Amino acid sequence: MDIIINWTFLPHSDADASLAFYRDVLGFEVRKDVGDGRMRWITVGSPDQSDVSIVLHPPAVEPGTTDEERATIVEMMEKGNYGRIVLATRDLDTVFDKVQAAGTEVLQEPTVHPYGMRDCAFRDPAGNQIRIQELD
Repeated sequence: MDIIINWTFLPHSDADASLAFYRDVLGFEVRKDVGDGRMRWITVGSPDQSDVSIVLHPPAVEPGTTDEERATIVEMMEKGNYGRIVLATRDLDTVFDKVQAAGTEVLQEPTVHPYGMRDCAFRDPAGNQIRIQELD
């Protein structure tokens, strides 16, 4: 089988804040920015990985989502329990320092885990958990 990862989705609660974070703090390029207001979708990705993108999307706007379900999704986002992604870098300390200097909420400073991986964690403007693992 020949299957690759093309895109993944993360919700945003403020398109402009998410755009600034992924573009200005993480250094991702903006590939698409469509819609406006509550219905704005932004596709971003690493300049070094043009075949994989993250689509930042408004949560719970799909037809058939009830008001109760929307409220639950927003509550989970605010707690940081809804969306997450793992990124990777060869220079974790430099990336961590830049993200922390931008005022991002840090969940975990760079740490070596018992299973050998070194990573850190923080939240994006929507509350999504972003983990960054150090590559060997």
